[in-house]
Order: sequence, then structure tokens, then C-alpha cells
Amino acid sequence: MSNYKILVIDDEPQIRRFIEIALKTQNHHVLLAETGLKGIQFMIEQMPDLVILDLGLPDMDGHEVLQEIRKWSNTPVMVLSARPDEMQKVLLLDAGANDYVTKPFNIQELFARIRVLLRSRHTVLEVPTVFDDGYLYINIAAHVVKIEDISINLTKKEFQLLALLLKHQGQIVAQADIIRELWGSTHTEDTHYLRILTKKLRDKLEGGASKYITTISAIGLRFELK
Repeated sequence: MSNYKILVIDDEPQIRRFIEIALKTQNHHVLLAETGLKGIQFMIEQMPDLVILDLGLPDMDGHEVLQEIRKWSNTPVMVLSARPDEMQKVLLLDAGANDYVTKPFNIQELFARIRVLLRSRHTVLEVPTVFDDGYLYINIAAHVVKIEDISINLTKKEFQLLALLLKHQGQIVAQADIIRELWGSTHTEDTHYLRILTKKLRDKLEGGASKYITTISAIGLRFELK
């Protein structure tokens, strides 16, 4: 387990520092936020692989932060709390938390729980190579795209974008990840490439209407399930 980006949202400097040092021994990249608002900003800008979220934040309750994250992200969230309240634990898990750890905690147990969440996030699911809703037909393996049984001619990059979004259908794909996949890591700041490509693909699939591809501002794109 290495090279994952982990966001720690906790208002206690000692806890933040302790977790940061521990995670860096596992070769993780660590982002630190002392408030809920800063944590949400990091979520949008950095798209971490995992969030460690404390409940007792100075500006907003951790439950509110979790609810905000779950409006647009499926990133695993591990809740840290000094409150050993079983009902609260149930409510947080129902609200979208993936795990709940009570302070004080054993660092080796924390590592083990993190490994489980990261494995779950990066498990490769078998995705159908064919999409057909009666209007739009996509066959990834055959490189065929049709609208109402009429073939649509896509460029290589347009097809790559469509295939990538279809692979993660119903989920947000971060714009940085899309750019890295299509143009390489040296172009991650060239977001205009993606804007232009997305418009061209939309024009061919939807006549400019946002029916299948939804833009989540400053975050990424999602192929919508109808």
C-alpha cells in the first residue's frame, strides 16, 4: 500500500501531526485540514483517495462535512471520534461513512482499516463493454457508437473519453484523472483540452444537450445512468 493521497480533517494539531507522520511511513501523500470548510475545499481541488474525518470540528459538525462530500463523491470516509456512541456510529454509517474509529486508537489497526478501504476503492469491477438504452448504443470492444442505429464517427480521443466515462458510469471521474489518462501527466493543468473535447463529444451524442455527460463544476465528469 503506497502513494495514495489521504486527507485528514481534524482540528487537533497533535492528532493531525501524529497521523501525518504515521501515514508518511507508509509512503502516502497527506493533506491536512483543520476545519470542515478547508477539508471540503481540499476534496474538490485534490480528489484524495481516502478521507479521515474527525467529528468535532470548529466550524461545522463532521456529520455535515460527510453529507456535503456524499452529494458528489464516493471517496471512502473513515470517521474518527472521541464519542463512543453506538447510535451515532449507526447514523454516520447510514449517512455514507465507510468506517468508524474511536479515539484513542491503535495505529496498526488504523493502518489495517485504511488498507481495507483502499482495496475496496480500487477493486476493479467487471464493467459491461456494451451500453444500449434504445437510443444510444456503445460497444467498447468493437469501437462502435450508434444513435438510433445510425453509426456515429468519433475521433480517437472522443472515443477514449466516452469509454473512460462509461467504465465508471454513474460515478464522477476527476478532470485531472481524465486529462492524465488521455494526454499524459504533463498536461494536468491543460483543462481547456478537456472542455473542448467534451463539447465535441456532446455535440455528436446529444446535439449539445447534457443528456448523458454531466459536468460537475471544477471536479469532473459523469456518465449518467438513465
